[in-house]
Amino acid sequence: MSSTRAVSTGDSTLDSLTYAPTEAILPKHRIFAYYGNPHSKKMGILGEYPKEEMLRRLDNEIENWQKADPKTPIQPALHLVAISAQGAPGKDGGYRMRMSDKTIKKVLKWGNEHKAIVFLDIQRGHAPLAGEMKFLEKYLKLPFVHLGIDPEFSMVTGAKPGTKIGSYDAADVNQAVQFLSRVVRENNLPPKVLVVHRFTQGMIKNYKNIKLDPNVQIVMDMDGWGPPVLKKDSYKDYIVKEPVQYTGFKLFYKNDFRKPGSRIMTPEEVLALNPIPMYIQYQ
Repeated sequence: MSSTRAVSTGDSTLDSLTYAPTEAILPKHRIFAYYGNPHSKKMGILGEYPKEEMLRRLDNEIENWQKADPKTPIQPALHLVAISAQGAPGKDGGYRMRMSDKTIKKVLKWGNEHKAIVFLDIQRGHAPLAGEMKFLEKYLKLPFVHLGIDPEFSMVTGAKPGTKIGSYDAADVNQAVQFLSRVVRENNLPPKVLVVHRFTQGMIKNYKNIKLDPNVQIVMDMDGWGPPVLKKDSYKDYIVKEPVQYTGFKLFYKNDFRKPGSRIMTPEEVLALNPIPMYIQYQ
């Protein structure tokens, strides 16, 4: 599945990361990701614990999932919010904060050491998607780095992030697909995975116009929180009824317990969904 090879990113630190998967991850593997940001204990499990503890928990959780479906090997992943939506406009009015090179490299090093792929997630706020993807391009030249885009924080109406749920049109998703496809072709890489989060009807417009590309594997990830019945309904209504390519499902260690009587779903329950999610994320 992986080999060591030189990738020229134009950055010697990145070039020293040798983890190099050589083939498409989906559908032979199920991706299992821990989500968050090392600067925040509140954004998800990725930043909630020190690195060693977080990775130990990741491995333990993967073991549970592997037992629930021994036939599908699991690909570990770290899903970093690399560009975080903000309540204030910032210097350029973008309502987002780009993580420092140091922070992104820190998580890439964790992935490299742990043989985990890394997703860099964009919450664009008011900043155009193209510029945010360009900012991440040098990291995406590495074969183990992939992309996530979050419509919740894509504020097309000009609202402040967090006050309304944002959206992407198929044209935006296609822009991300074309961008990744170019990175794959120019750098002779295996296909990239693009994770698109979704938990409402309005978050993705004109899904039928999303165009598939052999260099990119698109995952529509159901990332709403709440009791199991609500999560299953959201999966059916927004992911299954509007199919794109692969499906994902998100579980929340804290939020899924917020409503009285609610709980987090078991691996067996998630694997009983149809279609079976090929990307699993814990926040």
